[in-house]
Amino acid sequence: MNKIKLIVGLGNPDKKYENTHHNVGLLFVKYLKTLKLSGYTLVASNAYMNESGKFIAKEIKKSGAKPEELLVVHDDSDLEIGKYKIQLGRGAAGHHGVENIQTVLKTKDFWRLRIGIRPRAGLPAEALPAGRQVRRAKAGEFVLKKISAADGKTLETTFGEIVKRLEKLL
Repeated sequence: MNKIKLIVGLGNPDKKYENTHHNVGLLFVKYLKTLKLSGYTLVASNAYMNESGKFIAKEIKKSGAKPEELLVVHDDSDLEIGKYKIQLGRGAAGHHGVENIQTVLKTKDFWRLRIGIRPRAGLPAEALPAGRQVRRAKAGEFVLKKISAADGKTLETTFGEIVKRLEKLL
């Protein structure tokens, strides 16, 4: 198995997107930079999320890494905040930034760190009146919202857990 050599955080470059859930990939790279770890290249994308492919291709070429030595870090609206998945060679699962990367690289054989941003469900099902279900929020309702202080703390804890898992891949 190839070790990860290049870590790229995805997000949107405009000031209005700073500290939003959609920029959690950029926030993770910023967190990693504070740890001053060595052995890999850290890059925060300056491309818009849905146009990440060309930026990633340029960074792969510049670093000399192979796609299977790449870790793309991005938000995942299907995972609850505080959850994450590290996967190699999976489909985009509807994430337009990842779709663009797969199209430009002509492969899905790269690592992905999917960091959950979905708000926690409100009341547990047993606390709801009989027959009522919690409505699942649509991604558009929260991806571009600013991260609350509570969610920021959850993400920081999650980032620490991720680093422990990643140490095996770095």
